[in-house]
Amino acid sequence: MKAMVVFAIFATVGLSLFLYSRNKDMKKLFVTIVSLIAMLYIVWVGFRVSVAIFPLKILNIVLGAFAWVSLIYYMVRGKYVWYFIFSPLLVPIAFVIFSLLGGSRYEEIWGSLL
Repeated sequence: MKAMVVFAIFATVGLSLFLYSRNKDMKKLFVTIVSLIAMLYIVWVGFRVSVAIFPLKILNIVLGAFAWVSLIYYMVRGKYVWYFIFSPLLVPIAFVIFSLLGGSRYEEIWGSLL
């Protein structure tokens, strides 16, 4: 699984560089690389917070796949679908909501923040 993720990252960067060499569109290359880094960070945060809740982990995997496909769609077609690319952000938000509603070991942190 880790090898597939690393391969997907390298393939995405390689495809974006290949498309840049054909089109010379610096804005599209910049948006692609920044979106890829942001998407990977959001998916990583989702994996870190969803360790204890298995359905959230599955949701993070599915939303990460949708985000990656949406990024490839942007690179090939040119239509930026931001709500799919940043959809893995729903996992940390859901974790925060679940921990506030159902309780967790982080109550003293939430009390100091609110």
